[in-house]
Amino acid sequence: MTGQKTPTALGTEKIGKLLMQYAIPAIIAMTASSLYNMVDSIFIGHGVGAMAISGLALTFPLMNLAAAFGSLVGVGAATLISVKLGQKDYDTAQRVLGNVFVLNLIIGISFTLVVLPFLDPILYFFGGSDETVKYAREFMQVILLGNVVTHLYLGLNAVLRASGHPQKAMMATITTVIINVLLAPLFIFVFDWGIRGAATATVCAQLIALVWQLHLFCRKDELIRLKKGIFRLKRKIVLDSLAIGMSPFLMNMASCFIVILINQGLKEHGGDLAIGAFGIVNRIVFVFIMIVLGLNQGMQPIAGYNFGAKLYPRVTEVLKVTICCATVVTTIGFLIGMFIPEIVSSIFTSDEELISIASKGFRIVVFFYPIVGFQMVASNFFQSIGMASKAIFLSLTRQMLFLVPCLLILPHYYGQMGVWASMPVADLAASLISGGMLWWQFRQFKKVTV
Repeated sequence: MTGQKTPTALGTEKIGKLLMQYAIPAIIAMTASSLYNMVDSIFIGHGVGAMAISGLALTFPLMNLAAAFGSLVGVGAATLISVKLGQKDYDTAQRVLGNVFVLNLIIGISFTLVVLPFLDPILYFFGGSDETVKYAREFMQVILLGNVVTHLYLGLNAVLRASGHPQKAMMATITTVIINVLLAPLFIFVFDWGIRGAATATVCAQLIALVWQLHLFCRKDELIRLKKGIFRLKRKIVLDSLAIGMSPFLMNMASCFIVILINQGLKEHGGDLAIGAFGIVNRIVFVFIMIVLGLNQGMQPIAGYNFGAKLYPRVTEVLKVTICCATVVTTIGFLIGMFIPEIVSSIFTSDEELISIASKGFRIVVFFYPIVGFQMVASNFFQSIGMASKAIFLSLTRQMLFLVPCLLILPHYYGQMGVWASMPVADLAASLISGGMLWWQFRQFKKVTV
């Protein structure tokens, strides 16, 4: 009965109540994910040192690259499973689960085998120096050896969410954070494993969550579960999964490229500590980004349903409410960055010079942050109503159309300041484009309703 009532509620229930109902679990999961990354940085900063923070920042492009391949499989397969379950095609849904498992095994192992032998040259290319590469190498060696665990954990979590267990998927994410928080200080401070300890804690936390996921998917009372006969790769399932997952894959690849440019620019114009400062700022702003992404996830089914039902006033209302909530979130980030950046930066390190560079960078990065929430919601809105090409264009606008040229041009004239300033300039330009496209789209809605 719940499944039958939900669509009706999407078209009749109060928008604010609906948004909170759908967004809060997503926000909790997203925030837990961002805190997961912050924990490593905090323990590494205080337990290993300032240069270790810079070394960790060098690994961001590789982590984004690994995430890109993970999303290529996970996002597409989760969407396929949702569709097949809706069609009551349980046999195909089972086979998608089996294909997800095998594809993540293949991609996870292949990524490790390709990257590990060339790890040092890759890290130097990302902006590393002799001082920082040693820390990045120690961290990534452990992460790469556990990469197949990470891929399986993320892939199965996406399937859990798609197969009607969003709360269990959320609990898996939260569990990894808690275990990581418990293990990281033990491995770093007690066992004296340094930055390897942080990486080991991360892999162990994901391994424990993966074992729990496998237990869930082996239960006989589950609608879709792991069993014999579903692991043979099917051409159509593989191609459909990869096609659907191509959009998040490209966005993660763009993020990888952007971070490489930022690291290289900061290395040239600011040195190793400037890269570490970006690592700190990136971890902080990521929390606010993830909360907005959670709001977007909550908005998607509401906007999509009401758009399909041609209830355009409700579409407008959910967009406005989501934009207001997102703006409040990013404005809080703006206020923290403007007024107490030193306090927040000191959570990650006690090195005064690193705190100073990070604080200055933080103030610049969040300069136009209040409108970033609007830009992110606008991009996701088009995806929610089925206009995928516009959504992809807006998602990549900030990164590729504006941020890349800024990173290539501004540092030549303004040095390190130019690297930091590239980010708010891109935020402003992308927000103006998003605003223009939204204005035009709502003019079309009015023409239809008149």
